[in-house]
Amino acid sequence: MIRLLLWVALLVIGNGAYAQNEYAEIARLRAMNESVRGIRSMADGEHYTILKEGDIRRYRYDTASEGESLLPAAARELTITDYRFSADERQILIASGATTIYRHSYTTTYYLAADGVLRPIMADASAPRDARFTPDGRSIIYSDRNDLYCYDIASQKSRRLTEDGAWNEVINGTTDWVYEEEFGHTCAYAISPDSREVSFLRFDESRVPCFAMMRYDGALYNEPFTFKYPKAGEQNSVVEVWSINLETGAKRRIDTGNETNQYIPRLGYTPDGRLWYYRINRRQNCFEMVICEVNGAQHVAYEERSQRYVERVDEKTITFLDKNRFIVRQESHTGFMHLYLYTVRGGLQGPITRGQWEVTDLVGTDGKRVWYLSTETSPLRRHLYSVRLDGKDKQQLTSDEGFYTIAPSVGMKYYISTYSSATTPNRVEIATGEGAKVRTLCDSRALREELQYTQRPTKEFFTFRTERGDELHAYLVKPTHFDPTKRYPVLLTQYSGPGSQSVQDRWSMDWEDALAEKGYIVACTDGRGTGFRGEQFKKQTYGRLGALEVEDQLSFARYLAEQSYVDADRIGIYGWSYGGFMALGCALKGLGLFKMAIAVAPVTSWRYYDTIYTEIYNNLPQYNAAGYDENSPIHFARMLDDKRTRLLMIHGTADDNVHLQNTIEMARALNRAGKQYDMMIYPDQNHSMRPDDMAHIRQKMISYTLEHL
Repeated sequence: MIRLLLWVALLVIGNGAYAQNEYAEIARLRAMNESVRGIRSMADGEHYTILKEGDIRRYRYDTASEGESLLPAAARELTITDYRFSADERQILIASGATTIYRHSYTTTYYLAADGVLRPIMADASAPRDARFTPDGRSIIYSDRNDLYCYDIASQKSRRLTEDGAWNEVINGTTDWVYEEEFGHTCAYAISPDSREVSFLRFDESRVPCFAMMRYDGALYNEPFTFKYPKAGEQNSVVEVWSINLETGAKRRIDTGNETNQYIPRLGYTPDGRLWYYRINRRQNCFEMVICEVNGAQHVAYEERSQRYVERVDEKTITFLDKNRFIVRQESHTGFMHLYLYTVRGGLQGPITRGQWEVTDLVGTDGKRVWYLSTETSPLRRHLYSVRLDGKDKQQLTSDEGFYTIAPSVGMKYYISTYSSATTPNRVEIATGEGAKVRTLCDSRALREELQYTQRPTKEFFTFRTERGDELHAYLVKPTHFDPTKRYPVLLTQYSGPGSQSVQDRWSMDWEDALAEKGYIVACTDGRGTGFRGEQFKKQTYGRLGALEVEDQLSFARYLAEQSYVDADRIGIYGWSYGGFMALGCALKGLGLFKMAIAVAPVTSWRYYDTIYTEIYNNLPQYNAAGYDENSPIHFARMLDDKRTRLLMIHGTADDNVHLQNTIEMARALNRAGKQYDMMIYPDQNHSMRPDDMAHIRQKMISYTLEHL
């Protein structure tokens, strides 16, 4: 009854605050979608920890309880950003608060919790980050101002391990901007299992061109923030691998070959203590995993090549089982991403998985079986399976159709699954490694009840064929109280980037969903070049970004225009980042097909974007100039039909990823072509419109769509 009265009250407000801020209602519903934060399996595989109400609490997987607090009362005053256990789990390293640097990087304040006592550590550090325990639990390695340090826990003193770190010159043990953004991590060091050695990446970025991003910050005189950003075809950092003996301080450089124009995105140690590192050539069509023997010899234990590119690697591309065996996740053998068993000296032993579907995540292994997520039932869904290392005795462990993510226990005795579908918000459950349900942690009950009562529209999935015969996955969100005899305006929402996926059978809600309450259809399709349908489907856009993808979005718009329930004169398109690049391309090449287009933080020329992302999909501009210019919206600004298509470009001035330069140069081209358009600028906001304006921009896009579509 209370929920009914609340809903009636919201409706009665009518043209008041609720009508003026439609996104606030979306944000309220999103916040009701329950999840479990900070899950860590403990070493015994029988317990796990989570972050809850400013505390780290320990639970058994198999028994429901209130849990046990692992922190002293004083820790409740901290804002816990991250935490790590020592190997014996008697100490907890806590990161409290975060001063953001870029998308993944931040400096923080560190505390150590042990024996019921909490104390701040690294007091002499200026900007500590990326801290890790050594395996013996006696020390903590961390980075500060581009150098590595070792903090001795007993003496509470730090010693400097490297000496030459300098802003915009040399970085030791943490990644430069482009590695952080594109390889998705910041910690660029590894500690040997015996705690005697630290190996790290040294970035010499002195030759990388600087980019100046203006900061305003309400100051009387604004100042530029200058950082090293390698744009396509320009100089990258020269990256070396070094090792330091923690007992003697002696340093040695590891030979990584004669080529300096290459990537070394990961390094680590085998279970028996041998250093390994990844090596990728500049074009990113050759990937190697190199193992360094104790006697100094090296050998390539795994190699993968492609005529176009090798899919970007991460921490789960190669998973060591023991000192001799490892699992590789790759797509080059069959054209679909699968798991293979290798040995260090014997090479390929055989496939673990096979079929015309893709493994999306290697969840875990106990050395005999492997647990993984895949698209076997549908590219739109994810299910958990386990299989023996010889590929036999495959078992599907999840049953409800939708999308699963998995947090495994050590040894795969248990796992915590988060499930949702287009019609069902998050449900978090614990199961045994064999898939037997143990208990439910949360199920978003309040949200489910409200959604059921209010009958909000949900995604309807379908496929359609383009004029060229390509079958594409798509969805529609139809208006509340949809009437097939009426005609509705449509907003196309999309991302479209290489290997991405927007059409998924999982619960989500964002600003576009507010439009369904206002009588709009929201539509989405994944065109050629997107992921999880095999290597050929994904890589056909190589070397000409924005050509086939735009064709497919135009085909989708034309398909929708033919439907009896669509108002063909009121079709719009929206996208952010790569999607913004696409929204511009469609608005300009659509020749009036779209009444409205919104492009947020768009790439407008791939010459302006970074080396790793751009060159893997488009080759270097020195060898493929046409691929950079022929589909750049800047070069066909004259094609905008501004009498028919209302265009809004939005950008944050502190976007270190897709620089404001992109929108400025697009505006210059439109001005020269005599075209009219709208623009919204967010001062000192980054690529995600953080730290202040994530909600503001979404309400802006709702209002703009209601006014112009």
